[in-house]
Amino acid sequence: MKIYVYAICKDEKAFADRWMDSMSEADGVYVLDTGSQDGTPAALASRGAWVACREIVPWRFDKARNLSLDLVPQDADLCVCTDLDEVFEKGWRKKLEQAALTQSCPQYRCRFVWSHGEDGREGMVFWQNKIHRRHGFVWHYPVHEVLQWQGEKEVALGDAVGVCLHHWPDPQKSRGQYLPLLELAAREEPEDPRCAHYLGREYLYQGDWNKAEEELLRHLALPRSTWEAERAASMRYLARCCLETGRRQEALRWFYRAVAEAPSLREGYVECAWYFSQEENWTGVLLMSQSALALSQRDKTYINEDFAWGSVPWDLSALAFWHLGQKEKACFYGAKALEKEPENQRLQQNLAFYQGEK
Repeated sequence: MKIYVYAICKDEKAFADRWMDSMSEADGVYVLDTGSQDGTPAALASRGAWVACREIVPWRFDKARNLSLDLVPQDADLCVCTDLDEVFEKGWRKKLEQAALTQSCPQYRCRFVWSHGEDGREGMVFWQNKIHRRHGFVWHYPVHEVLQWQGEKEVALGDAVGVCLHHWPDPQKSRGQYLPLLELAAREEPEDPRCAHYLGREYLYQGDWNKAEEELLRHLALPRSTWEAERAASMRYLARCCLETGRRQEALRWFYRAVAEAPSLREGYVECAWYFSQEENWTGVLLMSQSALALSQRDKTYINEDFAWGSVPWDLSALAFWHLGQKEKACFYGAKALEKEPENQRLQQNLAFYQGEK
């Protein structure tokens, strides 16, 4: 089986050796450099990568990725798209081959750790489709691009079990290009719910609460907006907009709607529990945090946010149990929270307090 890696890059020489070490299990590495000034192409070529250089004007991620895919030899059995700030866990090729032999799918998703804590612990996690057969696939959308099959009938998506890709980005790298590209995507495809959802989220990240609310409401109203997980996320973002503009009761209604829309996802419960903690409604905190912890399997179709799968639901449960007079349980959940973030001084102090009050 021939497995090739392909990527796009610009001014990422600092990551070149680490990335090439990780991709060395592939049969070949193909890179499109889009205008580096720091010697990235030479650094990659010295490690055995095949590098082409081309500037993309106007810039859009899907065009760049499709041009990088064009570099991959026609005889590839599987193509693996990564970025230079991403690193596979060792042994990924063998696990991918096993998945291909047992499932024989035209495309595969792998576990993607998008962010990490300062101590290296996992943060945001989701499963991403970055592995596919050589022919019939293209990348789509100017930003937050996704792989799309060009055939008339849908094709199966396999799971590359055990294959895990970690994202270690440059913290100084700007996301300033995201907003204009997301606005472009929404203009190009105004009826596409994905474009509306991500644009609304970006306005939220930028602190433009009014535009965020308008776009997120538009997302929910679109006829094709039927994906519960994405809709629930938009509802949580609307709740945050309401909180930022002083509408707490309206925010609570959106949190409730998010939980009802996607009851199998932790995020809505945890954000609702956090809301109740601000209100000192400890019964509500306990109900929502315990509901979150009852969900033990991460969803594979949408983003698993770090706050929902880290210390937060355990910490909120501990606080609720303590305020409700159940100190033994407060100690138990406080200890669990600290296991998730052992260097967190507040969690250390909380646990010591619970134990001292027993």
